[in-house]
Amino acid sequence: MVEDIYVTPEGSAAMERVEEVRALEGCGLEGDRYCEGTGYWTRFGDICQVTLIEAEDLDEITRDIGLRVKNGEHRRNIVTRGIRLEELRRKKFRVGEVILEYDKPRPPCRHVQDLTEPGMTRALKRRGGICARVVEGGVIRTQDPVVPL
Repeated sequence: MVEDIYVTPEGSAAMERVEEVRALEGCGLEGDRYCEGTGYWTRFGDICQVTLIEAEDLDEITRDIGLRVKNGEHRRNIVTRGIRLEELRRKKFRVGEVILEYDKPRPPCRHVQDLTEPGMTRALKRRGGICARVVEGGVIRTQDPVVPL
């Protein structure tokens, strides 16, 4: 299930929580940095249309390490609950009206820590989420199910 959705128009700007977002085929999330071509890593050719991260991992980081990761500090677009994202490897999956396809794991970068607080890169290691491509566009809303196809 989709627990939270975040977008930001620029690579270093704060993430904004939204209740719904339109996914554009072959681009990403409308209004988000990677679809707009203004993402930090876009300049280096590391493009990720949509990023997803597990809420359970964020819970663990908050509980065990004490870092603030609940309001978009993780820099990922979609926070899921109840699905292991790594199990989507080499698969397409539906989120609301949208069909996404697993692209690659999304390890954390030093830039995430530069924008947040010390220890963030280490905390997200092996818990950084995944990248996905938009195969069929549409609207994604909080509470939408995440269903492997």
